[in-house]
Amino acid sequence: MVVVTRIRREVLTLPAALLGPDNPLPPLRPLDEVHRIDDRDREGMPRDMARQLGHAPLHSLLPAPVRDGYGRDRELRSLDALVIENDRLRATVLPGLGGRIVSLLHLPTGRELLYRNPVFQPANFALNGAWYSGGIEWNIGATGHTTLSCAPVHAALVPAPDGGDMLRLWEWERLRDLPFQVDLWLPDGSDFLHVGVRVRNPHERPAPVYWWSNIAVPEDCRVLAPAEEAWQFGYERRLTRVPVPSYDGIDRTHPLNSPYAADYFYEIADGRRRWIAALDADGAGLAQTSTDVLRGRKLFVWGSGPGGRRWQDWLTEPGTGGYCEIQAGLARTQLEHVRMEPESELSWLEAYGPLTAPRDGAWPDVLREAEARLETALPRARVDEAYAAWRACADTEPGERLATGSGWGALEVLRAGLKLPGTPFPESTLGEAQAPWRELLRTGSLPRPRRVRPPDGTLVAPHWRDMLETAPATPHTEYHLGVAQWHAGDRAQAVRSWERALPLAPSLWPPLRCLAVADQESGHHERAADRYTDAFDDLCRERRDDGEAWTAAQAALAGEALPALLRVRRTADARAVWERLLPAVRRRGRFRLLEAELLLAEGRRADARAVFDEGFEVADLREGADAVDRLWSRLTDEPLPPRHDFRMRPDLA
Repeated sequence: MVVVTRIRREVLTLPAALLGPDNPLPPLRPLDEVHRIDDRDREGMPRDMARQLGHAPLHSLLPAPVRDGYGRDRELRSLDALVIENDRLRATVLPGLGGRIVSLLHLPTGRELLYRNPVFQPANFALNGAWYSGGIEWNIGATGHTTLSCAPVHAALVPAPDGGDMLRLWEWERLRDLPFQVDLWLPDGSDFLHVGVRVRNPHERPAPVYWWSNIAVPEDCRVLAPAEEAWQFGYERRLTRVPVPSYDGIDRTHPLNSPYAADYFYEIADGRRRWIAALDADGAGLAQTSTDVLRGRKLFVWGSGPGGRRWQDWLTEPGTGGYCEIQAGLARTQLEHVRMEPESELSWLEAYGPLTAPRDGAWPDVLREAEARLETALPRARVDEAYAAWRACADTEPGERLATGSGWGALEVLRAGLKLPGTPFPESTLGEAQAPWRELLRTGSLPRPRRVRPPDGTLVAPHWRDMLETAPATPHTEYHLGVAQWHAGDRAQAVRSWERALPLAPSLWPPLRCLAVADQESGHHERAADRYTDAFDDLCRERRDDGEAWTAAQAALAGEALPALLRVRRTADARAVWERLLPAVRRRGRFRLLEAELLLAEGRRADARAVFDEGFEVADLREGADAVDRLWSRLTDEPLPPRHDFRMRPDLA
């Protein structure tokens, strides 16, 4: 057999916004997660589903940083890409941005099978902020878009099961401390991209696991999945069983028929083949199928209402077409986490390729014909055979390195002496971020920073917290220890650690800010305002320059201090913070919104309205957030301007 699969480097040039620096403040507050349900919705659910809905929900982003340094100014920029192709398909992967497949081109027809975003525009949809739309993304960690959405992953060439080349992507997921790999290959002459996925738990304790492969496709389609019922979840935070394809007289398998954003988790019977497809008006489109371990299938729609349309424009260029997502995951719904036993692994095979079938007609007939055509194009037995062949290659050590991810996996491997065949995390990948923690591991002491700068992130897993507790009690160590203790739920001890750090700390503002958060969480809002004021004063005295790191620190601290001061009606103190902001920070949309709120609190209603009239864009507006429309409703009874209408629930519209 002549293997014609090729893997090469490429550069994509497209309008792109810069990611900017990470937020230097540790994320101490509970997750602002919209994917939650009322306990009463669990009645009548399958037992395993109800159990997994309550299993190990994520309460904190630590140790991942918040990524909110991006804006909305796009310029032509170059992105490193990796291309894998045979004579039938061409897949384009971005290893520096989560390993996402941004394009899957069917070469015989010239048809793009995915929704390919013509721009790179980060938005606040990942668990930790920056995320972008389009393509196929690999979501691991916890309910929501992965913290690796805009982060680099490791990539290398590996021999494929058929003797050709395979592209391996791998990283260390920090929220659950789990390594994973994604292997991409194209069998000779295949119309289907094969994807082998493995998640490992190398620890001596069980771990909660979450995985969903999200596939963006043009929304002017009909979505097919072998189900008669689905679990519908909307931004009202209710999980309801509904019939498929129609309920309330509306066929919900056409994404544009739904007025509001919603998820539909399809209930696929045990033993039935796992697949989902999105077909256009001509019956042509993309199909995804897998081995049975990847049991869940889902449709996400933005809805036809003004809020959904605004989000579609926000994430790309207006007028370039919208998208929906078809998805595949380990559980029935994305609100569940699966228990993985100690020193075990989960693995499966996915396949992505073209499908043409009639999409209109009686639902059972449509499914039967689509499933028959999928079976002809890629028999279910062949998927199982491909999985078995891939498993024999999963431990193969990578060859030529094509991209480098983070050094966090190398640090954990070094700490625990882990052996992870197939996914090496060599010490050569350790970088500046890991250096102080490597020193703590080697000497038992956390080194002090060599220069005055905003603090680096804290490692919070129990083994790192234990090392911090036994390290020499310097102010720097006490600060990081407090963060780790806070993450562990020992809030009283965290407060004591931060208080111990204050007397000798060269920088007061980091522990003061942590204490301010602790005050807010315990209801002491006046004391929190005092500490935020002192912290901001200290930061302004300490700031060394107007560079990226210090600007990010000022924006992060002021972004918390201003709402805290306004909450207790200390408008003069809030104005003092505002006046000391760097001009570049004041111009950001988030701070224009805060300026309008401050002006309204000062009784300057006309000036606050003028901020809206001049126009602004809150680059890091959160999915489901209503801060803009709430402030607008305090200013006027007029309808919310369309450019600010991101409302995703019927009770808000």
